[in-house]
Amino acid sequence: MRLVFCGTPAFAVPTFHALLAVGHTVELVLTQPDRASGRGLAQQFSAVKQAALERNLPIAQPEKIRNNAALQQQLTDIAADAIVVVAYGRLIPPWMLALPRHGNLNLHASLLPRYRGAAPIQWAIACGESETGVTTMRIDEGLDTGDMLLQQRVPIGPEQTAAELAPVLAEAGAVLMAQTLAALERGTLTATPQQNSLATLAPILQREDGHIDAAKTATEIYNRWRGFQPWPGAYGILREKKLSIHNMRIKRMRIESEALQPSLPSGTLHVQGNRLFLACGEATLLELLEVQIEGRKRIAAEDFLHGYALAPGERLA
Repeated sequence: MRLVFCGTPAFAVPTFHALLAVGHTVELVLTQPDRASGRGLAQQFSAVKQAALERNLPIAQPEKIRNNAALQQQLTDIAADAIVVVAYGRLIPPWMLALPRHGNLNLHASLLPRYRGAAPIQWAIACGESETGVTTMRIDEGLDTGDMLLQQRVPIGPEQTAAELAPVLAEAGAVLMAQTLAALERGTLTATPQQNSLATLAPILQREDGHIDAAKTATEIYNRWRGFQPWPGAYGILREKKLSIHNMRIKRMRIESEALQPSLPSGTLHVQGNRLFLACGEATLLELLEVQIEGRKRIAAEDFLHGYALAPGERLA
């Protein structure tokens, strides 16, 4: 097929490579504009732009697409068989949906209709799912509401973070999109409407999503920490300063201390030797392994305790 490929981050690159590898022609790559990044505010290319440059493919980086007459004319002239969209970061306007004969095809990192939205990988883990997957779908004017084409299930490991799961789903999705286009070419693929009654949302992450609610159980907090990697992570407030938790684990070993009773208020920090624990809801515990106080470097909890004397009963707000 003759394709237009829309994508921006590293998650989209495996699909881009897979479609070229099986013989499709990418007539144009749409990706987000270059952004200033780092201390020097140097312009950074997106991962998809870098991949397209390596293949010497034409690239467009419009700031806006909804009312972009020049882009509309460019895509109309290309007359692609399909527009493939993977983590592009822009809503596809109606005029673009109407162009290709096979439609605008999206790779979504969940088992739709669950986890519609901008952060499906993160929220699936944060909500404690043991399984997720990838779905190819035809984009419509709703938020991830289009008819589904193919799905592939992918297990979530009990300690797997979003940062670790994302490349696994990207590779699975690349294979699935190639299979989707092959089936569309053969005319053997039947679209399936989503059951809206089963839909759940995965909204874009906010900094506040990383704030630890110690009233939740240790498992719930741990799952949110896994899901919100690398950002917004997990943090609380200690002595009016942000304390980021960079590594943690659910406490499974018995602590030989009478200070830890089921009635210990959630949010209480407890020190045993060189180990730091957080009392959570329903009399559960997390061990904090690596932390970072605001304005300082991230360090092991043991080193933190040596330089930051905690008083008995201090709490993480």
